[in-house]
Amino acid sequence: MPTISFTNQLERFLPAPTVEVEGTTLGEALDAVFAANPMLRGYVLDDQGALRQHVAVFVNNVAVADRAGLSDPVGPTDEIHVLQALTGG
Repeated sequence: MPTISFTNQLERFLPAPTVEVEGTTLGEALDAVFAANPMLRGYVLDDQGALRQHVAVFVNNVAVADRAGLSDPVGPTDEIHVLQALTGG
């Protein structure tokens, strides 16, 4: 099963432990996390179900391509990292 890890900054607001989930796409894997922790959804996804602008997601250290549809494939041994992206200058 894919493993999802969340940035430690989320722990300031709610529990976001590393978990193993079912799913063959990023969207399915995230849905499994949100089913167990619904409040986490609002920190990761916007109202249309796309990744929030300041959230970066990597599958095996490669940035996801489909930020809106979350259709990037994930395999049973993949590692998914959800981070807060830094912006500014």
